[in-house]
Amino acid sequence: MIQVDTAVIDTYIEQLMTKSTAEIPVWNIEKARAGKKSGWDYIDGCMILSLLEFYDTTKDKKYLNFSDYYEDFRIKEDENGNVTIIGYKKDTWNLDEVNGAKNLITLYELTGKEKYKKAADLIYSQVIEQPRTKEGNFWHKKIYPDQIWLDGLYMALPYYMEYEVKFNDSKNIDDIYKQFFNVYDIMRNKETGLYYHAYDSSRKSFWCSKETGLSQNYWLRSLGWYSMALLDTLTKAGDKGSDNWNKLKNIYIELMDSMLKYQDESGMWYQVPNFPGKGKNYLETSGSAIMSYALTKGARLGFLSEKYREAGVKAFEGICSKYLKTDKGNMSLGGICLVAGLGPETNTRRDGSFDYYMSEPIVQDDAKGVGPFILAYNEYKIIKSSK
Repeated sequence: MIQVDTAVIDTYIEQLMTKSTAEIPVWNIEKARAGKKSGWDYIDGCMILSLLEFYDTTKDKKYLNFSDYYEDFRIKEDENGNVTIIGYKKDTWNLDEVNGAKNLITLYELTGKEKYKKAADLIYSQVIEQPRTKEGNFWHKKIYPDQIWLDGLYMALPYYMEYEVKFNDSKNIDDIYKQFFNVYDIMRNKETGLYYHAYDSSRKSFWCSKETGLSQNYWLRSLGWYSMALLDTLTKAGDKGSDNWNKLKNIYIELMDSMLKYQDESGMWYQVPNFPGKGKNYLETSGSAIMSYALTKGARLGFLSEKYREAGVKAFEGICSKYLKTDKGNMSLGGICLVAGLGPETNTRRDGSFDYYMSEPIVQDDAKGVGPFILAYNEYKIIKSSK
């Protein structure tokens, strides 16, 4: 067991906020590398969600105030009460665009600002109209027709569930469960218990098996996103204890069991988790942080037993030991895969091979790693404060 300096991590989180503006957050490495200002994307959504969860635990208003400032900047309301979201484009049918709507509901409830509810309504209209595969699941994006990615379940379904429960009398929750159950039936490997990164219902993509429609490998962060999709949807559901809810809970527990089989002795997981030590494979921060969160929060909520909590704590401490560094008083979090995906047809490098997943940049302080790290840290602090 390592010693985690929580005061240092608290300072790191505060520095991320103080060094960021609404237009140029220091954690959006993708936009920074492209020389672009931040608009509306899932990366910022991950970061703000983590700060709001941290606020919920600490009750320190600086986290709420920053989150409100950050999102208020993006949500514009005209004199007639019509709302627009800077950078949001509904007609791209991009599930990543839905992720930030989770924060809109939270901020609406915490601040009472009606424009947050109106913006949440706007994104809900995308969810309802989103194109679907023949199995009934949402397309990942317009540019990825007929495709299901594990990432997309996290981006859209917990929000879909929360909106249904709070604002639509849970009328469409069977649709949410069905989408999860389809993924369980189609994308899960029964031998390993792990899920392939993506599935093409049409079998047309260059990266998929023409027999199964599945991509070649498991990718850690996508497994993490899917883990959080399951956990967060279970948490937000209004029919706890129903047959569908219990079935989803069992799917979540099965996945946690399967992931534990691939946990490294360091506590972390590899970028391609079932090939530890192969080639350039490396222990990756974002997916490991997500798994830490999924394990520790699941145990705290009573879905999992103590052994899972211990595995989650080990994962968090392993990340701190390997990738949390301080240089001249400045802290950084490394070991984060910048991005990974499949296709499109114009980008055949993204073929889902092992070598592809090794080829993407490894960065530090990107919100796809920092956000989950803060979520895991929040659970870690809850555990430590209770002892």
